[in-house]
Amino acid sequence: MQTQGESEPDSGARQAAEHVAEAHTLLKTLQGKVAEHPEIGQAIHKLEVALAILEVQTGGML
Repeated sequence: MQTQGESEPDSGARQAAEHVAEAHTLLKTLQGKVAEHPEIGQAIHKLEVALAILEVQTGGML
């Protein structure tokens, strides 16, 4: 159920941000276990860029 001031898109953006943050954490953990594998580093970088883009598009609402 929605609360006052909370709209559907904000909820979706928040959930997306949570998933990105969890994926980032998992990849960082995996990167530590496989000792700096280049593809994992690239995936982490791409997630960070995507999150930065989403923050700009949502006015920092993530």
